[in-house]
Amino acid sequence: MIPASLWAAAQQEHGNSAAGVFELRVYHTSQGKLGELEARFRDHTIKIFERHGIKSVAYWTPLDEPDKSNTLIYILQHPSREAASANWKSFQDDAEWKSVKEKSEANGKLVDKIDSTYMELTDFSPALAGVGSMKK
Repeated sequence: MIPASLWAAAQQEHGNSAAGVFELRVYHTSQGKLGELEARFRDHTIKIFERHGIKSVAYWTPLDEPDKSNTLIYILQHPSREAASANWKSFQDDAEWKSVKEKSEANGKLVDKIDSTYMELTDFSPALAGVGSMKK
């Protein structure tokens, strides 16, 4: 689905624990709602993610139908699975997020289904610029 070179985010020094864990998320939108979902991410969600320690690696949309018109794919980086759980909880509890979500879904929900897969970096993954160690 996604070439390894696009999602294999590495750090300067190799080692899985330094990079943390990655989360591949695939959003399947409601009919005609992809543009609204992209606007919500562009204008609000990514900023709120940052506030809760959720690091965005990259975002994609498919080039070909049938997924082109209803799919958003992205990868996040977390220090650990435990941190991911805590960060997602704080994000879901965020008052601004709740308000943004409610307003953006005033004319119907934007997402029908979310697929989430946690991944660890392999020792043979190439480095990507801008994505590095999660160690503090």
